[in-house]
Amino acid sequence: MKLQNKVAIVTGAGSGMGRAIALLFAKEGAKVVVSDINLETLNKVVTEITFGGGIATAVMGNVAKEQDIQNIVDTAINTYGTLDILVNNAGIMDNFVPAAEVTDELWERVFAVNITGPMRATRKALPIFIKKGAGIIVNIASAGGLLGSRAGVSYTASKHAVIGLTKNVGFQYAKLGIRCNAIAPGAVNTNIGKTIYNPSQFGMERAMAGMNLNPRVGEPEEIARVALFLACDDSSFINGTVITADSGWTAY
Repeated sequence: MKLQNKVAIVTGAGSGMGRAIALLFAKEGAKVVVSDINLETLNKVVTEITFGGGIATAVMGNVAKEQDIQNIVDTAINTYGTLDILVNNAGIMDNFVPAAEVTDELWERVFAVNITGPMRATRKALPIFIKKGAGIIVNIASAGGLLGSRAGVSYTASKHAVIGLTKNVGFQYAKLGIRCNAIAPGAVNTNIGKTIYNPSQFGMERAMAGMNLNPRVGEPEEIARVALFLACDDSSFINGTVITADSGWTAY
């Protein structure tokens, strides 16, 4: 098993890509701390993992809150004694709102979840990794973090920031045994669409302009396999970069 005796945190693990990552990591031997704002779905994920012979602990938390980030990492340490892998997966969409229509409230909420949360989790995990001389961070970015119009302005800017965070951390801590990489998924069959309500018609029309070029929609399990690759020794020479997983959509 590729993650035998490792301890991993996966945020946004109640559904979609986070759930798939948590299930696969547990199958590969990791003890997984799963976090989400929905405790009911989290408990279902823990049940799935334990039913399959894995080990997991659920921690309800909102990554936009500093105290929740602290609690998630502290739970991993207090429960399993260490932390080896951090997967910053939790994220929300922005209703395709363009720059002329964006409000401060929307901008700040999207940034709080999509980039401030990963920054704080990274900041909390790094001292643990530095002391161990080893640690892996996997950030879930987006094709929207590589290109200009896969969503509204808030989501797009936040996911570009995730990639900047990834590259900065990856290079700066490389000599301390720490790797930080990101995955940029294209369209994936998850429930993130439930965070979309009353979308901007103008913004959605512009963001959807290239959907006809998308070869296909991916499945969460396909992203989970990329995350596993980045979290294990198979990717030992990969650091500070982004792996695009979109069936070639952004290659056009």
